[in-house]
Amino acid sequence: MHLQELKATKYTPVSPYGYTPDAWVGILFVVLFALSTICHLVQAIHSRLWWLIFTVVLAGIMELIGHGARLWSSYNIHINTPYLIQIVTTILAPTPLVAASFVMLGQVIHRLGQQYSRLSAKWYTIVFVTCDVIALIIQALGGASADAAVNQDKSAKPGGNTMLGGIIFQSIAITFYIVLATEFVLRYLYDKPIGGRPNVKTGYALDFKTKQMLCALAFSSLCIYVRSWYRTVELANGWQGHIIRTQRYFVVMDALMIVFAMWIMNICHPGRLLGPAPEWKFSQHGAGANATRTSEESSQHGDTEKQ
Repeated sequence: MHLQELKATKYTPVSPYGYTPDAWVGILFVVLFALSTICHLVQAIHSRLWWLIFTVVLAGIMELIGHGARLWSSYNIHINTPYLIQIVTTILAPTPLVAASFVMLGQVIHRLGQQYSRLSAKWYTIVFVTCDVIALIIQALGGASADAAVNQDKSAKPGGNTMLGGIIFQSIAITFYIVLATEFVLRYLYDKPIGGRPNVKTGYALDFKTKQMLCALAFSSLCIYVRSWYRTVELANGWQGHIIRTQRYFVVMDALMIVFAMWIMNICHPGRLLGPAPEWKFSQHGAGANATRTSEESSQHGDTEKQ
């Protein structure tokens, strides 16, 4: 009998997590992400800001799948499939959410004045969204490699290192984004255009709604930034490291951070604070035309004075 117990213990599979995910934690985050994602879908349709479906809503769906997989694991810890699903989805999910932040800040720059930003609103969106897509591709390739390795009973470390590279790249991009966004806001507040650029008026001002949008972007970006560096340290510590095998670190530093980042955008939705799709188009074309007209009028006025 004693020998049978030893054999049973010897051949009992070990949890790939290093712990058993709590079912109540899985249920909690499935509910939180489901509610936020549904709200974002309704808000995107109502405001006709369709790009939100491919960014924030997509992020919510991926988080929902990931935490659903963790809930699955809480009932059967020895199946590899949900473990691999949650690794890939929870690492990739915040990437489209970051892209949404880049687009929103670009819109704010359009409205408050591109002379205060080192990059134009158009290039700001192009550069940082491109960086986000590159980070997504690198992480996806790493996740696929790790998944294939585990299924073939090989080491997932090479795939993990690739994912780590993608997260580090994304963290660096977010760092530059935060620095440039902070500089833009400070230059606007102190009315300090960059490099002698003409101080043109766009017809928009830093009203209460725009302030709310900037505060929401700052809070959301901070949450995502904390989560990115947590994931960096986690993967650098290794698949068998203490960090990745401790549930509370993941819950607080990853899941909770992304919940905050998504819910703040429900509360401070760009469709409510910056207006629906027609207002976004007007700010990009109408406001830009007004700014050009103001610049031309200033130039003409200067020529008249010289004459």
